[in-house]
Amino acid sequence: MLKHKDHFHGSDLEKIEKFYGIKKEDITNFSANVNPLGISPNLKQTLSTHLDAITTYPDREYTSLRRCIAEYVRSDFENIIVGNGSTELISLFIQIEHPKKAMVLGPTYSEYEREIYLGGGATHYYPLQESNRFRLDLADFTAHLNESIDLLVICNPNNPTSSSITRAEMRRILDICKQYDIFVMVDETYVEFAEDMEEITSVPLTHYYNNIIILRGTSKFFASPGLRLGYAITGNHDLIKSINTRQNPWTINSLAVIAGELMFSDKQYIQETKRLISSERTRMSQALQNSPDFLVYKPSANFMLARIQKEGVTSQDLFDRAIRERLMIRDCSTFPFLDQKYIRFCVMKPEDNDRLIACLLNN
Repeated sequence: MLKHKDHFHGSDLEKIEKFYGIKKEDITNFSANVNPLGISPNLKQTLSTHLDAITTYPDREYTSLRRCIAEYVRSDFENIIVGNGSTELISLFIQIEHPKKAMVLGPTYSEYEREIYLGGGATHYYPLQESNRFRLDLADFTAHLNESIDLLVICNPNNPTSSSITRAEMRRILDICKQYDIFVMVDETYVEFAEDMEEITSVPLTHYYNNIIILRGTSKFFASPGLRLGYAITGNHDLIKSINTRQNPWTINSLAVIAGELMFSDKQYIQETKRLISSERTRMSQALQNSPDFLVYKPSANFMLARIQKEGVTSQDLFDRAIRERLMIRDCSTFPFLDQKYIRFCVMKPEDNDRLIACLLNN
């Protein structure tokens, strides 16, 4: 198992507060990758008027919620599983599949490796190459697939590179994985932020392939990490039955059910989010790309990875500079295959983005 250095995660504001002596309320968090609009006004109002829902148990099958999710992702509700955040679903899936050898596209989110390790399996990384701007070389990658691999894990768009794989490429991967009896877990946490989401999402493939499960959540796009509402889409009904058998009853609370049934149909909020992220992502990327001090890789998600080109400046230097201005970015030296020349930051509101750009460019 790869060893990860201690670092500040996007949720570690209490640690930041103690270490730097800055109140967490004063910090603009560019590290958490959460929708800068916050929860929608409709959701806030609805939850405040439905507090009595906690006096009763939710529907054990979550039928209405699953139907709402199914309509949102354009799938069948029988193919939807809900969980206490996508992390619960990752854990349950790993417990069921019990992979002995998993391949993970890296650098990426460390939770996959952790769950595989806890399940007694080994993780092997296929590194995305900086020379290819962290985009997948499909031919080379598929040549590394073989019968010794049980599970393939792909974050799409990927964290922290913000690169993505098209559905056509994923279909080719699934075909080859079928030959070697490899199950594919795709984490689509950030796909809703993508400009070309319809070309990236693998949900339509679940109608034709039974060796894929897609994970999503509401933490990032719907700005509700504390709600702990995650869901999965798969056409493999044996897998769904196994997950339902292992999962604790009422894993989703009553307020999360109400929130989910509303947020997936909140079209105004969804479109407003997409417009903001699209315009600000382009503006921020161009502003830094115009500087000789940074190389910004083409982002698909609501965050971007940048390589520091200036000699003598490290990711820790920029983290320190930013946090002292009450701006928190991610020092990416803790990710596998990245060093002290990489930082990641998400798209926030325009006025906050202006502050970060000025800070990074030292204007």
